[in-house]
Amino acid sequence: MRHRVKKKHFDRTKEQRLALYRSLARALIMEERIETSLQRAKAVRPFVERLINLGKKGDLSSRRLALSLLPDRKVVKRLFEEIAPRFENRNGGYTRIIKLPERRRGDGCELAILELVE
Repeated sequence: MRHRVKKKHFDRTKEQRLALYRSLARALIMEERIETSLQRAKAVRPFVERLINLGKKGDLSSRRLALSLLPDRKVVKRLFEEIAPRFENRNGGYTRIIKLPERRRGDGCELAILELVE
């Protein structure tokens, strides 16, 4: 049972939410900076930080787990070989959320930039 367990649902099923997190994480790893809604940035941040922690471990089981979470070999290779070594001396806080002053024109949603720190 999930009594008192809170998280953002984004009016999606569990599979659709996971697909959203995967696509945002893939974009962040490849581009290192994405613009999205503030709530989506806050929701995907722990997912990305967990992936970077897997990249810092660097062993085979971590790579396989990352491939199960992000089923794109090119993205996982970039995560393990380029992004994770940059954060070797950092214990967490790999991402930064910057609120943008303007809102989205269509629905008035708060916008934010999610980027990797270093």
